Amino acid sequence: MQLVINQAVHQVMNHPWGRATLGGILIGLSSALFLWTHGRILGISGIVGRIPELKKNDTLWRFMFFVGLIAGGYLAADFWPENFANIRTNSNYWRFAASGFIVGVGTKMGSGCTSGHGICGIGRGNPRGLAATFMFILMGIFTVLLIGR
Repeated sequence: MQLVINQAVHQVMNHPWGRATLGGILIGLSSALFLWTHGRILGISGIVGRIPELKKNDTLWRFMFFVGLIAGGYLAADFWPENFANIRTNSNYWRFAASGFIVGVGTKMGSGCTSGHGICGIGRGNPRGLAATFMFILMGIFTVLLIGR
């Protein structure tokens, strides 16, 4: 039985869509679990953006969530370095910083990010989440066409 499970996991993880599908399932399950256990939407911008408010009994879990996001990226790079081997950029760090700032402004203007609107909002059938996600995708397409990559 263990051999069958190992073979199935190996096939899924080596399939071109396997890791993305598994990641989507895990994100969906964690969003549902977070909503069920905390009664809150798993919106990263809302969680991380409220860390500086330093409210009693509300800051530690937000900070640990943020640390988990960063640690998860490093762990993924350690476990699957082949997925990160071909990441190259011609951009300098100022361009990345400016891009992050623009995304942050858009997140504030849109009252949330793709995790809140795209995953949780659409999953709950929220029209505002659908509209926001449509705009995120549309602007992403526009940006790629504008930059030419």
